[in-house]
Amino acid sequence: MSTEGTSTLEPATGRDASDLAGFGYRQRLDRSLGGFSSFAAGFSYLSILTGLPQLFYLGYGAAGPAFFWTWPVVLAGQFLVALCFAELSAEYPLSGGVYQWARRVGPGAIGWMAGWVYLACAAITLASVAVALQGVLPLISPWFQWVGDSGVPADAARNSVLLGCVLIGASTLINVVGVRLLARINNVGVFAEMAGAFALIVLLTLAARRGPGVVLEAQGLGEGLSMGYLAPFLAAALVPSFVMYGFDTAGSLAEETDDPRRRAPRAILGALGAVGLAGALLILAALRAAPDLADPNLGRLGGGMATIIREVLGSGWGRLLLCDVALAIGVCTLTVHAAAVRLVFAMARDGGLPWSKALASMPGRTRTPRLPALILGGFAGLILVVNANFPKVVEVLVSVSIAWANLAYLLVTAPLLARRIRRGRPEPRTDGLFQMGRWGLPVNALAVAWGVLMIVNVGWPRAEIYGSEWYRRFGALIATIAMLGIGGIGYRLFGRRNSAVLDEHRAHDLGVIEDQSTGSAGEYGGRIG
Repeated sequence: MSTEGTSTLEPATGRDASDLAGFGYRQRLDRSLGGFSSFAAGFSYLSILTGLPQLFYLGYGAAGPAFFWTWPVVLAGQFLVALCFAELSAEYPLSGGVYQWARRVGPGAIGWMAGWVYLACAAITLASVAVALQGVLPLISPWFQWVGDSGVPADAARNSVLLGCVLIGASTLINVVGVRLLARINNVGVFAEMAGAFALIVLLTLAARRGPGVVLEAQGLGEGLSMGYLAPFLAAALVPSFVMYGFDTAGSLAEETDDPRRRAPRAILGALGAVGLAGALLILAALRAAPDLADPNLGRLGGGMATIIREVLGSGWGRLLLCDVALAIGVCTLTVHAAAVRLVFAMARDGGLPWSKALASMPGRTRTPRLPALILGGFAGLILVVNANFPKVVEVLVSVSIAWANLAYLLVTAPLLARRIRRGRPEPRTDGLFQMGRWGLPVNALAVAWGVLMIVNVGWPRAEIYGSEWYRRFGALIATIAMLGIGGIGYRLFGRRNSAVLDEHRAHDLGVIEDQSTGSAGEYGGRIG
């Protein structure tokens, strides 16, 4: 999130501030982020050097080397959703992303629930990303195994919670200080991650022990099953499903970005495309370079891709690149935290949360909501502490975060599809902003179907992934029911009182309210099917 592009004050008093005023908001956040920042936010949230090293073992253990093919399949599906979001980010350049889009294409109740689901997802994601340090730091140095032995699942789980809490504490402090410090750290982290990913791909490819045909090996994992290899394949799809959400982050930071109508759509699609390509090459390189495909550590927590990196590249390069992975995990945590803070701010600004005035306030000169950063950091740490003695903490947290993210996405794409069907094909844009045109309806319909498939697949109670205990196997389902129940109560207490305001905003965007001469909402509004 760089500060290149233009000065802080000029865009805030020019077109972007007037555009924001057209939606009924005044410029309060620090609009200091340029084009690269928007891309960097999405890239660091997706973060291939976080998700892949963390969960490679899960995909490999479930489906063997052929789990590679889950990556392009999930990429194609998520790209359908990203196209819808790119169009919406050009239409509604507002802080809060998913929450804002859902409430402007659907009823206020749907918008509030989308925001609530994604907020709950953000807290879980913050916790699940932070525990990824366990798969890296003890391999860099045994000193980072502060609790017991990393080879003992219970000790690894407790140590991952401890490391995760330290990282969340640092993230909270940085997010409280303000977006400028966050921007500098994120810039360094994104450049380091891109360089590290490229270096890993090249070095592992040069050390290849087998050809690309390794991705066709299933190691007999589908034999004797009623669904054949499909069952292991669907289980392994959890890996790319965890990596490939959060591409909407550029939309969440729209009110801090210069010219977000043009930059946010490019950032959303560019970040997902870049991570998709780099991730596929990295998985292929790791599989080709692995010393022994039968090594059980490749399918175990604490092993996986980190084991391949260390064994293939040795203590020198291997440790250096693992340090880069640790940096990527830290930057990813910062970005997840920052996006969640903007979501809380957006909902509180509309009066949709308890203590909304305090949550939407920005004391001091940082122009950053401090209280949401503190609350989210504390809640994510609490999630980890509660699960300190839970050996399957990573798998369950990951499954819950994937299910909730895609549920929030579905609460955007489904009402958007209903609006397309109701209004018919839109007129072509003449302003140069992103629009799918006649492809909007089929892409949107496929995005909805894909979202349903993702939620069902992630929530499926697989013993081989979540463990044999019922509360672990059904953990994602139980947590989702509880979250929706709490959300229903929260809506009745806090969200329903501002539904009329949300529906008025929606009417404004549909052109019911007369265009305002000083704003751009009327000029741009209502262009999506």
